[in-house]
Amino acid sequence: MMGRFGKKGRYSCFIVLAVLVLLLPYAMARGSRDGLSAMSGTLPHFLQEPDDAYIVKSNPIKLRCRARPALQIFFKCNGEWVHQNQHTSLEHTDLGTGLKIREVTINVSRQQVEDFHGPEDYWCLCVAWSHLGTSKSRKATVRIAYLRKNFEQEPQGMEVPINGMIVLHCRPPEGVPAAEVEWLKNEELVSSLEDINIDTRADHNLIINEARLSDSGNYTCLASNIVARRRSATAMVIVFVNGGWSSWTDWSECNVRCGRGVQKRTRTCTNPAPLNGGAFCEGMSVQKSTCNSPCPVDGGWAEWTLWSVCSSECERQRTRECTDPEPKHGGRLCDGAALDTDNCTGDLCIQDRKLLHDVKVPQADMESTNDVALYSGLAAGVVTVVVLVIAVMLYRRNQSEYGVDVIDSSALTGGFQSFSFKSARQGNPLLMNSSMQPDLTMSRTYTSPICFPDSMEKELIPEPALFDPLPDLKVKVHSSFMVSLGVSERAEYHAKAPSQTFPRGVVQEIGGGGGTLGGRGKNQLTPVQPTLVSSMTTGKRPLRTSGVFGHGGGRLVVPNAGVSLLVPHGAIEEDTTWELYMSITQQVSSALSDEGQEILLSPEVTYGPPGLTLSCPVALTIAHCADVSSEDWNIKLKRQTQDNNWEEVMTVEEESTSCYCLLDTQCCHLLVERPGCYALVGEALTQAAGKRLRLAVFGNMEPNFLNYSIRVYCVDDMPHAFQEVVSVERGRGGRLLEEPKTLLFRANSFSLQVSIQDIPQFLWSIKPFTTCQEFSFSQVWCSSQSPLQCAFSLERYSPAANQLSCKISVRQVKGHEQILQVYTTIAESEKDTVPFFTQSDCTITSQTGSRAFRIPLSIRQRICATFDTANAKGKDWQLLAQKLHIDRNLGYFACQTSPSAVILSLWEAQHQERGDLDSLASALEEIGKVQSKHSTSVDTLDRISKTIPSGDSTINCSTEELDANHT
Repeated sequence: MMGRFGKKGRYSCFIVLAVLVLLLPYAMARGSRDGLSAMSGTLPHFLQEPDDAYIVKSNPIKLRCRARPALQIFFKCNGEWVHQNQHTSLEHTDLGTGLKIREVTINVSRQQVEDFHGPEDYWCLCVAWSHLGTSKSRKATVRIAYLRKNFEQEPQGMEVPINGMIVLHCRPPEGVPAAEVEWLKNEELVSSLEDINIDTRADHNLIINEARLSDSGNYTCLASNIVARRRSATAMVIVFVNGGWSSWTDWSECNVRCGRGVQKRTRTCTNPAPLNGGAFCEGMSVQKSTCNSPCPVDGGWAEWTLWSVCSSECERQRTRECTDPEPKHGGRLCDGAALDTDNCTGDLCIQDRKLLHDVKVPQADMESTNDVALYSGLAAGVVTVVVLVIAVMLYRRNQSEYGVDVIDSSALTGGFQSFSFKSARQGNPLLMNSSMQPDLTMSRTYTSPICFPDSMEKELIPEPALFDPLPDLKVKVHSSFMVSLGVSERAEYHAKAPSQTFPRGVVQEIGGGGGTLGGRGKNQLTPVQPTLVSSMTTGKRPLRTSGVFGHGGGRLVVPNAGVSLLVPHGAIEEDTTWELYMSITQQVSSALSDEGQEILLSPEVTYGPPGLTLSCPVALTIAHCADVSSEDWNIKLKRQTQDNNWEEVMTVEEESTSCYCLLDTQCCHLLVERPGCYALVGEALTQAAGKRLRLAVFGNMEPNFLNYSIRVYCVDDMPHAFQEVVSVERGRGGRLLEEPKTLLFRANSFSLQVSIQDIPQFLWSIKPFTTCQEFSFSQVWCSSQSPLQCAFSLERYSPAANQLSCKISVRQVKGHEQILQVYTTIAESEKDTVPFFTQSDCTITSQTGSRAFRIPLSIRQRICATFDTANAKGKDWQLLAQKLHIDRNLGYFACQTSPSAVILSLWEAQHQERGDLDSLASALEEIGKVQSKHSTSVDTLDRISKTIPSGDSTINCSTEELDANHT
């Protein structure tokens, strides 16, 4: 055969045999393994493709590929093949299939990525080869990871009402890869999976659908990726609760058992109570209403019935009932018997066969005899008393031309009562001629400044003395009988003129204005016309003061009037000045209602100018005369409108956001923003309501040097009212004989009586029936603009009688009483007296800047910065107000830009004279102790309380000096 085919045929056979030899093992493997040999001819399949990767800082990343069957695998990055030396290959056989699996890795450094400048990110892919071809993997990008520091949007703090929606926005900083956002509340992770009320899925925002009190806290947005973690600023969320009124309580019982009284009912702002700075309830917490309690009605007997028929026992009866009227409301039953029994008289009734009148005759004769003796004795006694009275009157008429209707206590001793004068007192500069210590139990001290001290010393100008100097007497008198004889040689005198001065405010201006002294006194027995002072019969000019104020604020005072104005720091804009003024109207008031039940309790005070613009309220202090120790008044604040009408601003006890009124014992502190004319008026709710009267007694010798005039004044207990009296008495040459005292005058419709008692009857005489004078209730109750005066004229028997002592009793019928004790020496001539009443002008009525305030500006600013900041426990300024005893009508302060600043202004007005900063420092220390467990401002409070100066010595220090001392 080989020969047939030749040489070429033989080569062909060898080739065929070789192919068969090569294919035989493959065919055998394929047949023995169920056709697996066919798979060796497929394209490579990637078991692992390269993933996207991020380079953190300078650490390189690894890209990995794995494929089967793969003869070779190479990386291709950014369109270029990676050098074979940079590949790391691993190869193994799959035991299940017998196929080769190849795995290749490469490293990519930060420098490679940074050096690549292309339109796309740095990318790499794998290419795998097999017998049938190649396969490509996915592209894997390689980026440099980072996270910027600043958030694109940070969450903001907010105050949300309860059940409202809370939305806190957060946009994390830019980063690769994009940052993931989590929320922290009080440093604890917030999970929306645990609370269905919270949603954190919407664009990284935190949404609380219905706010609860427990949702209050500090929230932080937390952004993080593989590079870093960033925290946003903390956002404070306060869930507040607006206050709601509870139900009204039942009306209380009437506060009087009989007559017209008052009852009240209350409600509290506890349904719910305001929490975390929520709004206070608007409206009144107390309602008052007049009530009439039925008065007890005592029972009264009706008429007797007719006598009954005479009984067999010779008696007849009659009855009466307690029905005229019947006892009601706890009234007393009728006194006496309801049954009356009487023996029958007449021939129809026989007892033991004798007529009744025969039996009774001896007893009747005996009773008639006893009556005659009784009447005879009474007649003899009356005749004896009449004879004694006539004898006494004849004796007294021989001793004096005039009689007296008051028996002095000195006469009861038979003319031998010891008589002495006490040493002069040095207490009151007004009291020029008195030698007995006054009763100071009812005296009052006004806290409003009379005037500011003048730094310039001025020469004292003598004026007509309000009182002659009372010598420091050393009197030795053995009996009033010797005094009555004018024997004074044995008396030793040592004169010493006091050196006090009385501050002059604006009394000259008042005196110049004039006016009447009000209602006339009415004698209890015969009419007595009180003296009218001519200098007060004309129209009165208003008291007025003014000052220029700027951004630093200050204080303005009407001297001797109990009226002041505090302008806080910052109330006036910077680079702006205003000329502020205050005035007191002394004309007849028009602020009272037409019903006639209201009375004026304070002066009408005006501050301006009308176009004044303020950024915060000013503190206006006005003196008043109401007795506020009980709840028997309905006091209102009124303001005069442009058409000269009066409108009600607020009731003192009500809650208001337009004005604040703090009523002290003698002054009312107002926080107002609108200039205008303000006044306090009051309506007495019960008869227990009262107002204070100031009582003063003046005297001077009349031109004939025998008669001595004593004048008693009753004015409302307010400084400006008393200054009118002082001005008038200065013009008349009067002397203050006794320390002025205070009398409480009730609204019980009873009159006021003024009487003079214990006049030395052998030295002085007074006309009959003139020792007691009376003012009607309406004269006293409505005497706010017209002081009341009554006068007593005494005549001495001899010019040698230069001593006068007596008592002035001022009392309200069924009310309080005050005794004014007079001890004075009568000068022979007005020219012989040494002027004592000297005074200097009060020229400083305004202060500006730091000198006007007790709290230094730096400390005030730190207090406001500390307490005006809200926290999760509530508004700190509320606790400040509570510790300073300003815990009513807090809703007014909540409406202010800086509640703490307004509270401190009110504290300044309260303590402008008598207070020091120790009380404020103590309050701050107490607040620091209360908040030590949950407040972050304790250290601040402690520092502030320690830097507040104590006492009055640092009041006028400048802020810079205080800061230097504190440092």
